[in-house]
Amino acid sequence: MISVLVVDDNEIVRSGVTALLSTLPDVEVVGEAATGRQAIEQADVLDPDVVLLDVRMPVLDGVNAAARLSQDRKVLMLTYSDEPTVVAGALRNGASGYLVHGTFTAQQLATAIRDVAANRPAVSDAAVPALLSALRSSAPESTTPALGLRGGGHGLTAREAEVMDGIARGLSNQNIAGELFLAEKTVKNTINRIYTKLGVASRSEAIARWLGSDGEVNA
Repeated sequence: MISVLVVDDNEIVRSGVTALLSTLPDVEVVGEAATGRQAIEQADVLDPDVVLLDVRMPVLDGVNAAARLSQDRKVLMLTYSDEPTVVAGALRNGASGYLVHGTFTAQQLATAIRDVAANRPAVSDAAVPALLSALRSSAPESTTPALGLRGGGHGLTAREAEVMDGIARGLSNQNIAGELFLAEKTVKNTINRIYTKLGVASRSEAIARWLGSDGEVNA
């Protein structure tokens, strides 16, 4: 059973999410909170597996609360905000996933909760453009790929890190192939290896995991 704490300053949203999750056989809502500070206090007492966290709340916002909450449990942002700085900030503060209200189904929410509980990233498609925008604005200007935007890691080779940076910058397989002077089939095979090493199944999940990477690139 996955225990969940629902955090949102809108009581209607909290009630709706709680009612939805109550229909899932493997998820239990153990509490609710209306501010980031309350979320931290409730999490210390209830010790949930996953915290569903809104961004804009009084007293302490969700992005800053995520930094504290993610030290001991998984955090899944569940919010209306798709601003690039907010998405990137939440993930950098330790959030394992980011969903934008109105862009996912009930089943996708359930899957996201299960994914982050199992240490897999979960980012809705609506948040991907914001992630890419944040990456572009923070990356140094260069005419060549910026190897390891977050320092590489997860056992990626230097070539795989170059391809991953291309993915993070929003390039298609064809564009990555042209930039790195590779065959498009080689790029596709490399991406499959990257997905395996990162433990993901999509570009959006790979970008989310890459943002949080802190390991070393293998030669």
